[in-house]
Parts: sequence; C-alpha cells; structure tokens
Amino acid sequence: MIQNPFFPEIHGNFGFGCMRLPMKDGKVNYDEFCRMADAFIASGLNYFDTAHGYIGGQSETAIRDCVAKRHDRSKFLLTDKLTDPYFRKEEDIRPFFESQLKACGVDYFDFYLMHAQDKNNYPKYKRCRAYEIAQELKAEGKIHHFGISFHDKAEVLDMILSEHPEIEIVQIQFNYVDYEDASVESRKVYEVCEKHGKPVIVMEPVKGGSLVNLPAEADQVLRGLNGGSNASYALRFAASFPNMAMVLSGMSNMAQMEDNLSAMADFHPLTETEREAIGKVCDIFRSLNLIPCTKCRYCIEESQCPKGILIPDIFGAMNAHEAFHDWNSGMYYGIVTRDGHGKASECIRCGKCERVCPQHLPIRELLKKVAATFEK
Repeated sequence: MIQNPFFPEIHGNFGFGCMRLPMKDGKVNYDEFCRMADAFIASGLNYFDTAHGYIGGQSETAIRDCVAKRHDRSKFLLTDKLTDPYFRKEEDIRPFFESQLKACGVDYFDFYLMHAQDKNNYPKYKRCRAYEIAQELKAEGKIHHFGISFHDKAEVLDMILSEHPEIEIVQIQFNYVDYEDASVESRKVYEVCEKHGKPVIVMEPVKGGSLVNLPAEADQVLRGLNGGSNASYALRFAASFPNMAMVLSGMSNMAQMEDNLSAMADFHPLTETEREAIGKVCDIFRSLNLIPCTKCRYCIEESQCPKGILIPDIFGAMNAHEAFHDWNSGMYYGIVTRDGHGKASECIRCGKCERVCPQHLPIRELLKKVAATFEK
C-alpha cells in the first residue's frame, strides 16, 4: 500500500464514501455495511466520509453502529461536514457539530469540511463565522484537520482559498468525463488547488455510477484493454494526479467493495494506453448529450420537493433512454413516478431543487424535456 504523502495518518489513497450505503426496506443494511467496513479496514485502509444529510441522517448513525462501536478509534479516520440547511445563525453551529459527534459515536472528527461551498452559500458561512468556529474546534482537539468540499467554478475556489489560507484540504468533483467539462471545470478547479498548495480529496470519481454502466460503444473500448473493471479505470484516473490525497468511492455492496479494493489497495497509475482509451470514452460521452446528474439526491433530501418528484431517478431513466436506447426506460419511469411521487410534468417550478444542486443543473427545464419524452 502506498504511503499517503500529505497526511501520514491516512492509509493509502482510497476512502469509503458513505453517501450510498447498502439499503434494505428504506434503511441502511447493517449486516452488509458491517461486512464492507470490516473488509475495508482489514485491507489496511482507514478513511470514512459522511455528512449529516446523507441518507436522511442514516449515514452518521450507521457509522456509529457499524464502525465506531465495532472498531477501535485508532483503526479508522472519519470526516464529517457542516452543511448549509442545518444552521441559520452562528449560534447554531456548535450545537449542530456536537450532535454530529453524538450521531457518529465519536469524540472528534479527523477531518471537518465546510460542505459544498459555492458562490451562493459561501457568504452565509462567512456571516456565521463558520470558518472561525471550525478553527476554534480544531484548537480544542475536536477537529484534527479542516477543509472544504467545493461545487463551483475555479475562480470561486481561488477566492475562497485566498481568503482562507488555513484550509488544509479541498474535496472536489473529479472524473474523466468532467475533467474538461465547462460546467464542472474539474481540471481548472484541480489546478487552483495546486496553485494554493492544497491536497485534494476526490468525490464522484465514477460520476454516480455513470462511468460503471457505460454505453455499449464506450464499454467496448475499455473491455479492449483486457484489464480491470470500468470502475477501476475511473478510480485510477482520478488517483493518478500528483496532488490527490484521497479518492472516495460510495459503495453499496460487497461486490463493489471487492472490485474497488482490487484496484486501489495496491494502486498503480494509468498507463499511456489506458489514458488513450479513456480519451476515446470521453469522446463517446460528449456525443450523447446526457444529463450530468450524479445521483447525490440533495434535490430530494435537502430541498423537500413539494410534489415528491424523484428527480435523480427520473433523470436516470432519461439517460438510459438516450444512451442505451433502453426499451424499458419508460417502464422504469412509470415505476419511479407512482406511489405518490410526482411526474416530471407536475413540477411547480419552485426552484428549491436547483438551489441545492451541486451540479447547478437547470432541473426545471430538464424536467420539461423528460415529460416530453415519457409523457406523450
């Protein structure tokens, strides 16, 4: 296993993202998560990432029950985040932080991030002295390292890092499809981190699973390498850049865990041949004009859509229709719009979903397109 060049307490360069844990009947499947966490730690890795909004609060408590209660605290590192909807004023931050420690069953966080920083919510964090309070918590030993997660343009990150040189690490969306994407600006955002000397944590390396279930033509390109899985190439692409401290993967079952460990427990950067194949896959994706939704589900769990529209699932059906000419995408659309969940055409255009979307998608307009496709 490689030695982490930025934080010696981190083992390797691969972390367990706990936003997409195994589920059963609407609850985290503790038996499966325990098996996965045990396998992860047994492999020598130790970095877990969560946030209060993940799985409607279940992520934190699952970490408490499946990791913190079952493993010595020295065996794992835990990252949590201060998320916009859960505080309104300065006085809310410390009580919320303490509730997170309790929910996770720990006395401190190894890393604590200002969550999903962008030009819209950053002024609120400044007004509420969130950065200063985080430094106070660090001085008290309740936070060991302080950073941000980020979803915006490179110029915004440059401003934040210039105003807050105390930031130790930056979590960004980074994958081979978004690397040159004009809306995400993965490459430019990464270069800003390099400019300021900040190590990087990668989120969405497989773009919410989009880089696993590839269109047939793209899948054939990677199969021609006669090597690893589609996910392994995506993870290794992200980890191959020199300023990457950590690549996170949100794993939902043991099979995904085993596949990811096979690629990352003994990490090797992409070869030139593999990079050329990734370039071909990017060209194919650009030709498809898919909705770049990563299925983070913020639009559901944080915006509380008045019509109960399952936006990521609807977009998934749309992308399946466009990328795979999937014969049953219409049937799937029918499934995700039943039982009280609204259809795309029922959107009342309140805009709550767009205000919390990390991808800054024009969700209201996209729902019109979906309705025109599936509700003829």
